[in-house]
Amino acid sequence: MDAHPPYPSGLRLTGRRVVMVGAGHVAQRRVPALLASGAVVTVVSPEATPAIEALADAGEITWECRRFVEGDLDGTWYVVAATDDHTANEAVSAAAEARRIFCVRADDAMAASAWTPAVGRSSDVTVAVLSNGLGNRDPRRSAAVRDEILEGLREGTIAAPHHRDRTPGVVLVGGGPGDPELMSVAGRRALMEADVVVADRLAPRELLGELPSTTELVDVAKIPRGRFTAQEAINDLIVSRALAGQRVVRFKGGDSFVFGRGFEEVIACRDAGVPVTVIPGLTSPIAVPALAGIPVTHRGVAHDFTVLSGHLPPEHPGSLVDWQAVARLTGTLLLMMAVENAPAIASALVAGGRAAGTPVAVVCDGSMPAERTVFATLGTLGEALEANAVRAPAIIVVGEVVRVAHPEAF
Repeated sequence: MDAHPPYPSGLRLTGRRVVMVGAGHVAQRRVPALLASGAVVTVVSPEATPAIEALADAGEITWECRRFVEGDLDGTWYVVAATDDHTANEAVSAAAEARRIFCVRADDAMAASAWTPAVGRSSDVTVAVLSNGLGNRDPRRSAAVRDEILEGLREGTIAAPHHRDRTPGVVLVGGGPGDPELMSVAGRRALMEADVVVADRLAPRELLGELPSTTELVDVAKIPRGRFTAQEAINDLIVSRALAGQRVVRFKGGDSFVFGRGFEEVIACRDAGVPVTVIPGLTSPIAVPALAGIPVTHRGVAHDFTVLSGHLPPEHPGSLVDWQAVARLTGTLLLMMAVENAPAIASALVAGGRAAGTPVAVVCDGSMPAERTVFATLGTLGEALEANAVRAPAIIVVGEVVRVAHPEAF
């Protein structure tokens, strides 16, 4: 065993190649933080979690769907061996050592040339905590020390006491639109206190990298037209874990009670006698337009706003929306989960009396580094979505507030 403590250093990875071997839950924790640091990430694995698959489909990472070969490390600055196969991780570690590339290992930290610290951020300060490595490594203790420092920074005193709540039960945590800085302090604390985190793909992914390594992460990513976990299965999962004595955080994007199916989970917990609490998140249909500089109301322009689900097209027998009535409204319309059905919705609004020239803004990946806004009118919305290759997630804003905020676009 190495008798020396690790030497801490901050890696500047912007534009530099990083290889992640393995695409399971360890990769799901680590990749978002690497992307946030500006790294060019390649994942090598025959299989991947839905969240990693979604990152690859979106072009945020390169996924080599095969087993690792030594040549994968050519031109690489940093590598993470994150498979569940000790022999495979050993081969990655040996290849990295031969090339003088620092390598983190998920299976045997003491055999690695680098360790991943417990990391957190407060304003412009990054806190990273490592054990000295001279005895048994205790990731939970490192995470606890990090949390105490972060809480002290946020409250103005490093010595602020923090007593963790380990009471069995379920906490529904809304993560807001996606930027981890927009996550509530209460939500962050709940994540760090959890035994199990059950996360959607739209939950602020970088925060998963701050979890103690002993916290179990369950991926229930719901990818449009891709793999997904049924809501009933999620309900059963959070209830069974809580009944087994664990503290469960159900972590999702936006607000759990705004098209998040959160109250279905509350009902499931109540029916099973499981204690359940709710920590609200910033509501995406209001927060995302605001981040794009668009108010949902404005004096003399819009005295009301309506949030609508567009996951079903007009005239669908399962739709609960009266689109003819909606078309007669004069305020702002905020459409969620509506990218696929947006052309049909626009046609229904125009047919119901809304002017074809009504301004529309489509805010894609709101609050995230790839955020962009596509402008159109109800009459040109379908063409604009196709021309700009718009994909979910996006919030569609319909109304004169868009023209007020961005007159140059019209």
